[in-house]
Amino acid sequence: MNDTPFWQVKTLEQMTEAEWESLCDGCGRCCLNKLEDWDTGEIIWTRVRCRLLDDGSCRCSDYENRQAQVPDCINLTPKEVRTLNWLPPTCGYRLVRDGEDLYWWHHLISGSRDTVHEAGVSVRGRTVPEEGMELEEYEDHLVEWPFEVPDTAR
Repeated sequence: MNDTPFWQVKTLEQMTEAEWESLCDGCGRCCLNKLEDWDTGEIIWTRVRCRLLDDGSCRCSDYENRQAQVPDCINLTPKEVRTLNWLPPTCGYRLVRDGEDLYWWHHLISGSRDTVHEAGVSVRGRTVPEEGMELEEYEDHLVEWPFEVPDTAR
């Protein structure tokens, strides 16, 4: 019997729906609003969270209906993961895409959904709500940490 974890032997396209969904580490970083520089295409991160992102759990409050409620919510698929350049460096989808292993704090390794928070990877307590905020105000909330790997996570 082969005890090698599925993410080390399967491509993103070969994964079952349950395996695919389990790659999400629950950090919430992809649910932060991002700005794009129209001239350079550079993605600029904000700490402004999607209205469906629960700041405490770092999970979508209506995952099943998210795209109906937030039309620009990106449904991650293997094809999308292979083209998106803004996925955080800690993202399980990105790591598997790039042939790297998951970090120690990923729930598939640690066995706990809390280690993503304990390692300082999640957005818990670091965001502001988008409700009532004008798009121009997003520039007051620019951050770089979503595209970094915290020392505590290595």
